[in-house]
Amino acid sequence: MRNNEKLQEIFSKALELPLEKINDDLAYTSVPQWDSVSHMALIAALDEGFGLMIETDDVIGMSSFGKAREILAKYGVAFETVTV
Repeated sequence: MRNNEKLQEIFSKALELPLEKINDDLAYTSVPQWDSVSHMALIAALDEGFGLMIETDDVIGMSSFGKAREILAKYGVAFETVTV
């Protein structure tokens, strides 16, 4: 599975949203499912899914799906180029 798809699936499961709703426009608190509690569940799922430990500043800064990709890239997670 490619990392973009893996990231989408983790978001989908953690936030209980359909895959088609997971895109770069998805932002923290933009949907009722992404609140502070689910944010922590999302972080735990990302840690487990990608085998890393996200630092506190990055937990706080993860404000959107697109930002999550940027943050994970800092930890060495490679993402394939997304074409529109």
